[in-house]
Amino acid sequence: MPWMSAPYPVVIVDRDGTALLVNPQAQLILSLQQGEVMDGNAPAWLSDGHSLRGADGSPTSVSGPIGERLYEAHPTVQEDGAVAWWLVDDTDHQLAVEALRMERERTRFLTETSNALLSSLNLERCMDVTAQLAAEHLADAALVIAPRTRHRLPVVLCLRGGQPEHFAWDVDPEEVPGLGEALQGFPPVPSRWIDPMSAPKWLVPDGFGPVGSIVITPLPGHGVPAGALVLLRRSGQDAFTAEEEVFARLFAARAGAAMSAARLYAEQSSIAQTLMQDLLPPALRTVGGVEFAGGYRTAQDQERIGGDFYDVHPAVVEGEESFAVLGDVCGKGLDAAVLTGKIRNTLQALLPLAADHQRMIDLLNSALVNSRATRFATLAMASAVRDGGSVQVRVTSAGHEPALLVRSDGSVEANASRGTLVGALPTARATTVCESLQPGDFLVLFTDGFTEAKGGPLGDELFGEARLRNALARCAGMPGEAVVEHLLMIASQWVGSNVHDDMAVMVIAAPRSAHLSAVGGHTRGRYTA
Repeated sequence: MPWMSAPYPVVIVDRDGTALLVNPQAQLILSLQQGEVMDGNAPAWLSDGHSLRGADGSPTSVSGPIGERLYEAHPTVQEDGAVAWWLVDDTDHQLAVEALRMERERTRFLTETSNALLSSLNLERCMDVTAQLAAEHLADAALVIAPRTRHRLPVVLCLRGGQPEHFAWDVDPEEVPGLGEALQGFPPVPSRWIDPMSAPKWLVPDGFGPVGSIVITPLPGHGVPAGALVLLRRSGQDAFTAEEEVFARLFAARAGAAMSAARLYAEQSSIAQTLMQDLLPPALRTVGGVEFAGGYRTAQDQERIGGDFYDVHPAVVEGEESFAVLGDVCGKGLDAAVLTGKIRNTLQALLPLAADHQRMIDLLNSALVNSRATRFATLAMASAVRDGGSVQVRVTSAGHEPALLVRSDGSVEANASRGTLVGALPTARATTVCESLQPGDFLVLFTDGFTEAKGGPLGDELFGEARLRNALARCAGMPGEAVVEHLLMIASQWVGSNVHDDMAVMVIAAPRSAHLSAVGGHTRGRYTA
């Protein structure tokens, strides 16, 4: 009979479920014998498949296990109504399908992991996400251990279904085989080499129970190890397979990269913050009976530093002049801010020469011309000292906008000092003009970011000096801080969302009243009589 020589297992079953034929290939895998009913003698899935019929009354293909293998059974209906079941070993195909499914699932998980980790540049947040994802998808508990800080190991521990917990342990990682090496970035030790019973108490979460399997893998960073990942499974659970260990290393690679990026960002942010402190405009105050106030707005609202600057250097000896400077470096942004930092440091070094504005300008000009920087700057210098009820100010402009003098009656005058910009030519000449500020008068130093700001109803009109003078006239008699706030407010309203240059303004005022100050003339808006 052709059925007996078929290369596949074949079973022919009549309508009542009795086996009419079981070929030799089928006899190798089934206990069903010819003449026996399928129910109880053949796999249940095959017996059920023979009983169930489709819409046309014919059986349909079914599948299921026989021993450790997976089979598909395909029916062929005979003329007498009997059904020949062809059994095809589908194990390898199903394993390939399952492997593909697992690979897709793992790829999806790794993608989600990367997105979750890279969504934050906060190191603690990265460690939390790493521990929580590992506990939920890879183990019963996970520990993320960062390199030692101040003799302690920063640790984030998370149990499956729980929330990450932070610790700082003063422990020896060498107590755990492979942990010390992982923290140094060495390849991981296979889990089968790690005896779970030897795990120290500090490694096992409270209430976790006996540990059945441990995986320790490094968290590789950008040139420097980011830490180590420890995965724990309870006793009674399947041990980690070699494939799971490889996947854990793939996960750790992404987590380590994110933690390394977060740590690098934190370091750079700290360095930038430290450096920025010297580049930010200082908070001004009343010094020796002279009121100083300043305000600053960068060209880009998201930036804090730019090419405009101002400084006030109080007199070392009471009764001598305090030195103030406001400047504008060509350009904007970080490059301009770096040059402003150099100019401010140079001027601070030249403070012993502050009585001679021209001398300071000459030396600064020489330093800029002979440097690699190709940028130039404009400056307005002022030396102020209180003289009785008035304030005497010497003003020197080096290529800068003329300072404006506002009297208590609202009249506005331009200071007559003029000069050439600094850093562009071998010499920079400027004149110094003295002004006397009576109580209620103030002097305004400003950058061209105000006068050249475009805005208004059509968005393309310059603010101009005339509008600035009118705005200052309305500020007559106001404290210096109020004048600064008013100028910044109207400038902001004028430009709206338009692009504009950096803006800086400084007010030097002779206060109207003369009160004794509790802090030696350093209280805002007051000076010592």
